[in-house]
Amino acid sequence: MMKKLLAIVACIAMVGVLFAGCGGGSGSSDKGEGGEGSDLKVGFMFLHDENSTYDLNFINAAKAAGEELGIPEENVILKTNVPEGQECYETAADLADSGCSVIFADSFGHEDFMIQAAKEFPDVQFCHATGTKAHTENLKNYHNAFASIYEGRFLAGVAAGMKLNEMIDKGDIKPEEAKIGYVGAYTYAEVMSGYTSFFLGARHECPSATMEVTFTGSWYDETAEKEAANKLLKDNCVLISQHADSMGAPTACESAGVPDVSYNGSTIDAAPNTYLISSRIDWTPYFVYAIKAVQNGEDIDVDWTGTLSTESVLLTELNEKVAAEGTQEEMDKIKKELEDGTLHVFDTEAFTVDGKKLDSYKADVDTDPDYTPDTEVISDGYFHESEYRAAPYFDLRIDGIKLLDENYGD
Repeated sequence: MMKKLLAIVACIAMVGVLFAGCGGGSGSSDKGEGGEGSDLKVGFMFLHDENSTYDLNFINAAKAAGEELGIPEENVILKTNVPEGQECYETAADLADSGCSVIFADSFGHEDFMIQAAKEFPDVQFCHATGTKAHTENLKNYHNAFASIYEGRFLAGVAAGMKLNEMIDKGDIKPEEAKIGYVGAYTYAEVMSGYTSFFLGARHECPSATMEVTFTGSWYDETAEKEAANKLLKDNCVLISQHADSMGAPTACESAGVPDVSYNGSTIDAAPNTYLISSRIDWTPYFVYAIKAVQNGEDIDVDWTGTLSTESVLLTELNEKVAAEGTQEEMDKIKKELEDGTLHVFDTEAFTVDGKKLDSYKADVDTDPDYTPDTEVISDGYFHESEYRAAPYFDLRIDGIKLLDENYGD
């Protein structure tokens, strides 16, 4: 009898081991690193869908973060085409009601509606990319995030500047004809920071470069963006870049045979003969960081800024067919200088405003309806972008850049 009892006990123990080995124990691999496991639900809201290079960049990052953390696909809830209006709040509320522990949104105009939802659902964490109000709202469950994309745009500008030099050396253009065209969405600090950093990167290599900027009044309007690019081309711009989300500008450049620098991803398939390079923010590190914080019951930074070093700021593969010789080596060298702090994008020795160098400037960091300057942002010889809050606040109009129009979305 005793032998039978011992045999039964041994069998039970063996079954327990087998079940533990199949993932039934506390160390189950489907829980992600330090996580609550497969019960965690994460919600994402995107202004557009996969047809927008901007939103596709976020969508890919959301999927990558879920995979990295071992979150089941059905628990990573993606909501596309969420307008910058009351529909945003309603979508956020629906995601919270469905059990999402953390909710992300990707567009500037989503912010007020995310804040509204955060106040109604205090136990849910709300994370908003490109927003400006987290540090003044003082909500424990509302956070802003961005990245030092101005460094990526500067590096893309270096590639553009070297291309301009090549065109000059070949006799295709004269030095004074090195005019860049830029298609922007709105005359916001985010866009101004972007086109200025790109321009400064180009001028780092090609001192005679100038720039013209036009605005479409939309983040995504393929027709308007193509028309804007064509307007710049007719005005003798010899290279085009953009802060807008469609294929409008790249396809216009391909048709005209003019070099193009894209944003948020490679456009080489649509423009193999003119696409040069693109900078983008990889949101995967932030999504992983914020989700892990929720899983571990830790605080999320009020303002989080990704960098080149965190691999949040990336450049796509250089199109060697279009790029000037030595471009990759030059970008690699400058990238190291940006990372070790020996070079700053907005070095005040590199630009002037109304013919004067600046040693002081107050920016609107604590956003208010009147955009009142409130924070000194120049010290140690450079403009400290994205250091006092994550989202850009560079809004200087530097010499060498001409705005053909303005658009604030009013």
